[in-house]
Amino acid sequence: MNKTSIVPETDERAALREAVTGLVGRYGHDYFVARARAHEEPTALWKDLGAGGFLGVHLPERYGGGGGTLGDLSVVVEAASAAGCPLLMTVISPAICGTILARHASEEMNRRWLTGIADGSTKMAFAITEPDAGSNSHEITTTAHRDGDGWRLSGTKYWTSGVDEADAILVVARSGTAEAGRTRRPLSLFVVPTDSPGLTWQPIEAALVQPEHQFTVWFDDVPLGPEALIGDDGNGLRQVFSGLNPERITAASISNGISRYALDKAAAYATQRTVWKGVPIGAHQGVAHPLAEAYIGVAQARLMTARAAELFDAGADAAEASNIAKFAAADASLRALDQAMQTHGGNGLALEYGLADLWFLARMLKTAPVSREMVLNFVAQHSLGLPSSY
Repeated sequence: MNKTSIVPETDERAALREAVTGLVGRYGHDYFVARARAHEEPTALWKDLGAGGFLGVHLPERYGGGGGTLGDLSVVVEAASAAGCPLLMTVISPAICGTILARHASEEMNRRWLTGIADGSTKMAFAITEPDAGSNSHEITTTAHRDGDGWRLSGTKYWTSGVDEADAILVVARSGTAEAGRTRRPLSLFVVPTDSPGLTWQPIEAALVQPEHQFTVWFDDVPLGPEALIGDDGNGLRQVFSGLNPERITAASISNGISRYALDKAAAYATQRTVWKGVPIGAHQGVAHPLAEAYIGVAQARLMTARAAELFDAGADAAEASNIAKFAAADASLRALDQAMQTHGGNGLALEYGLADLWFLARMLKTAPVSREMVLNFVAQHSLGLPSSY
């Protein structure tokens, strides 16, 4: 692919991209797949990313972070994915949990958890989805009840990623007292150590080939001290929203990285592979044009992702841009990966070529962390002013 980035970058950000590409490139896609198929954490890579300051690049310096921006983290996530290692945990631990903690947690809580997230020595999972709630956070039933000066947490979460490798889970639960005229208690956020009594989980068998696995998680009267609550009781909805745009932006960055990885491999193969009349297959428009069209879609998605990060870092409303970026990047990634596989012919399905094993991960990003249908609902209602459909 074109070595000149279509996304405007400062010299510092270009150097950041180059550094991450070099580090992750020493591991490569084979390392990523080997860890995923063995159900093992990519411990060595994660440790090196943390030691290099890449996982905490956007977090405050006083907690061991780099003092940078979400745009910087987006570069890190995309570069790692483009080097063949799309790590879902970068979206969850540093982007979602790290951002929420940095904005809403106490000094004591951030000293306890954020410093480890920044250097990679601590991982935090995020639990919001429930079996009977899905994308509708208003239907969350996991509840924290007062117990002296602490809490007791009960409920079930679903499709929670990386619990088995996390030190704690950031849990969205109901607590406090419902407002007048309302039946639902307000939401609050709690940090729950994974060794807490009453906390159990079970893996969800899935087609995804990735180191991070998915779980159903049960909270059976889990005791929590007062220090587990982030910020004020009942203020969780606002806190959650501060992590949703980073989630969408970094998820888009993974998709964009997968796209770049796939198109790089396709372009190299189409340049080298000769079948008819002694010319590379890339000289034929039937091969070249679909790849070129896929590249254009990826370029547009990358620009939208950069714009969303720019708005977020400026403190502006980034919801529209973040949702559009996630939508565009997921669709562009699937098209790019599919065309890269098609360019390889039968070899596109051979695992040694390193494309087919990314298919379900790329496809998952079309559904999660927010489905394309919910993005379309958002755009219809908030961008076009149409009546709400739900």
